[in-house]
Amino acid sequence: MAYAVEIKGIRQKFGEKEVLKGINLKVLKGEIFGLLGPSGAGKTTLVKILTGQLGPSAGSLQFFQGEGRDCRRYGMMMDNFGLYERLSCYDNLKLFARIYGVPNKKIDEILKKVGLEEDRKCPVSKLSKGMRGRLSLARALMHGPKLLFLDEPTSGLDPVTGAWIHNLILGERQRGATIFLTTHNMEEAHKLCGHVALLCQGSIVEYGNPEEICRKYNHQNKLHIRLRDGQCVELPNGKEAAEAVRDYLAEGLVETIHSTEPSLETVFMELTGRRLEEG
Repeated sequence: MAYAVEIKGIRQKFGEKEVLKGINLKVLKGEIFGLLGPSGAGKTTLVKILTGQLGPSAGSLQFFQGEGRDCRRYGMMMDNFGLYERLSCYDNLKLFARIYGVPNKKIDEILKKVGLEEDRKCPVSKLSKGMRGRLSLARALMHGPKLLFLDEPTSGLDPVTGAWIHNLILGERQRGATIFLTTHNMEEAHKLCGHVALLCQGSIVEYGNPEEICRKYNHQNKLHIRLRDGQCVELPNGKEAAEAVRDYLAEGLVETIHSTEPSLETVFMELTGRRLEEG
């Protein structure tokens, strides 16, 4: 099995406070991996270690089976965008094109890809938060990275812009890139990610495929049926309920049927007693 990232025993202390407490993770090559947790859980600290912005107190990292960390192969979109306010969209990307050795003709291509081609001359100071997010993502994608780090890429954005960014992320996966996504948005993680890790107070409390995690913590394992007359019926999710369900359906009485598996947020609350969006 090919891994893009292997994290072994990563710890990080700031003074007496231990922010990361022995993190062990593996990210498959070509997948979208999600690191979930509330603000202050240690997500951004781990990304800074992975991207070389911060040295760990202990532990080791490996990229693509020992290939090494080369910034030309990686792209980054951090929550604090890091754009030059006085420069235009085009000139912001021109600076990074020079660093990565990307021809200038690529700049207009990537601006079009993120829907900013008509704003190429607009200074960053006049962009909305959503437009800034798209420009920051354009910067991260410009050189066709093998590994893409996205730290809260849709935080505070409207649903339309968020969906736009989701489509770009899925497109990068189709291109063959590996995406390491940090988020506190459980719906975003469930929609995009092949595997997720739940991080709380510096420790991984659960790891796996989102749907498998939800099924694992489905303690009730029941069906909730809402009938057209407004009545709600609860049945065990098993063969013993098959006849009753068939009868309801045959008589055209069913409005909705839902199973009781929890969401990622519900699982997180069960494991930690905290909501994903809590600080």
